[in-house]
Amino acid sequence: MAFRCDLIIRDATILDGTGAPRFQGDVAVEGDRIRAVGDLSSASGAREVIATGRALAPGFIDAHTHDDRAVLCGPACQHCKVSQGVTSVVVGNCGVSLAPLRVSKRPIPPLDLLGDESWFTLGSFAEYADALGRNPTNVNTLAFCGHMSLRVEAMDGDVYRAANDREIAQMQSRLREALQQGAAGFTTGLYYPPNAQAPTDEVIAVGEALAEVGGIYMTHMRDEADGVLDSIRETLRIGRETRAEVVISHHKCSMPENFGRSTDTLALIDRMGQDQPVAFDVYPYPAGSTVLMPDRLRQDVPVQITWSVPHPEQAGRNLDDIARDWGVTRKAAAEKLLPAGAIYFQMDEADVRRIMAHPRSMIGSDGIPHDAKPHPRLWGTFPRVLGHYVRDVGLFSLETAVHKMTGRTAQVFGIPDRGTIRPGAFADLVLFDSTTIRDMATYADPTAQSLGVEEVWTNGESVFAAGDITGAAPGRFIANPRRAA
Repeated sequence: MAFRCDLIIRDATILDGTGAPRFQGDVAVEGDRIRAVGDLSSASGAREVIATGRALAPGFIDAHTHDDRAVLCGPACQHCKVSQGVTSVVVGNCGVSLAPLRVSKRPIPPLDLLGDESWFTLGSFAEYADALGRNPTNVNTLAFCGHMSLRVEAMDGDVYRAANDREIAQMQSRLREALQQGAAGFTTGLYYPPNAQAPTDEVIAVGEALAEVGGIYMTHMRDEADGVLDSIRETLRIGRETRAEVVISHHKCSMPENFGRSTDTLALIDRMGQDQPVAFDVYPYPAGSTVLMPDRLRQDVPVQITWSVPHPEQAGRNLDDIARDWGVTRKAAAEKLLPAGAIYFQMDEADVRRIMAHPRSMIGSDGIPHDAKPHPRLWGTFPRVLGHYVRDVGLFSLETAVHKMTGRTAQVFGIPDRGTIRPGAFADLVLFDSTTIRDMATYADPTAQSLGVEEVWTNGESVFAAGDITGAAPGRFIANPRRAA
């Protein structure tokens, strides 16, 4: 078939995102869509890329981010993502969303992971979608509405208690509005103090809007340590009663006494998942990162500071070293650093691998882009899976890894025409060298750019090439794919 198009990528090793075996072929792009796949020797492109010896995959979809603010800051703020091959991000996780919420003073933690009060100026999801349209970036954005943001507004900041009926009704109304305006679902962070006092019935009552409008229920569960099994049961109950598909965020088994329990958690998820849809995301590291919480410190869990408002010079240092320098206890040092963020070395590598290899898993970075010394997952997650866990460890095949980053994620979230390489799909693509791709970010040097990603296209436009962002900003807001017509 002879035709001319905007771009042809020739002789690539194509990983189409479905998990099917790789194959050699060409991909033609016209505008923002893939026009043809296969032997396109008779076709020509305004630009042609010879990809012999390299892999071509759908653009990676980061299933769990805190990029709500970063996607409003232009292409430079997403350098950390496109340099890994990411072309779409899921924001609004853990009950924390930039919209719909306006505040006049610094938001309570962990809402302040997204910044100070100057960023919380969007009173509706329609305003958030409009802001994305006016300030486009180089990745697509699927956005969720956070329970914590709804609570702060409805309860006038008095969130360390259960909500009353009037407040629940307001939250439900605001969630319904957000879903209708494009939010992809409802997230909770029941682990965190501003949400921990919310009983299950409150979450279900607010989440009734999911059954009415359509959307996913996604959660940072109430307990990922001793009570992890009960938290899974609570999560699945909320999904059943709101008639929503469930995504468990960054599934893990925290604290040394719970190492190895992923065999039990995965078995429970599989058993309960026979009757309702449930998936989970996972990041490829045995350490997590969030706000610094002095009351939850444990001596057997090392802590590294990622940011501190009163002591920014301590970012990147171990909490014990700071306490020793200051001549105070660990807890006193943590309190002096607040507000602050931290990395917690609280998981077991065997659990991380078991959870990642499970067929229900998706890959999400859970990166926090505004930390001074962030967790290396912000810059390294996807190359780490492809390099370390596929090539070095042999945890699963390259095809399976790409599927967990693309087609599976698009299927779980219902994202139309993304996550696979096929005619008619959006031209979100990443060209990489599977023999050299590797994460370079470390806990000591967390913003080192990964190796092996050669070029990335979002909606048909090159957004990363020759080791740098191009400045193009073709990213789009992806409105709630499950919204009832």
